[in-house]
Amino acid sequence: MQISFDLDSTLIPHGNEFEAEKSNFLAKILGVEPIRVGAAKLIFDLQKDGHTIHIYTTSFRNKIKIRLMLFYYGIKVEKIITQSQNQKTLRSRNINASKYPPAFGFDLHIDDLKGVEMEGQKLNFKTIIVEPNDENWIEKVKKEISN
Repeated sequence: MQISFDLDSTLIPHGNEFEAEKSNFLAKILGVEPIRVGAAKLIFDLQKDGHTIHIYTTSFRNKIKIRLMLFYYGIKVEKIITQSQNQKTLRSRNINASKYPPAFGFDLHIDDLKGVEMEGQKLNFKTIIVEPNDENWIEKVKKEISN
């Protein structure tokens, strides 16, 4: 399955909304953002199970910076879709939504926003919504993917 993850408030905390992995001095110098505790292992487990992992964010972060951050945590992903590519693609397809994973070949999108879930219901794409304060988010994701 082609699975995409959002970044902000899903994998990367906004403030202290969830516990993040510890980073060293070098990471701080390089500007590596912290990621949610357990995210790297979850992604590794999903890849081991044969899933392909992507990043789909509405942020304007630089793709190289995103790859560097993920690499620091041992995470390799296939595609990275940022807001500039997202806007261009959705506009060309006349889709009025914040995200539309099928436009990039993604079967499932994992996000924190209920609005993305509503768009999924309206536009017929699958989502898993992970609350920032959900301490059992890994189990939720694995359970919903296995169903």
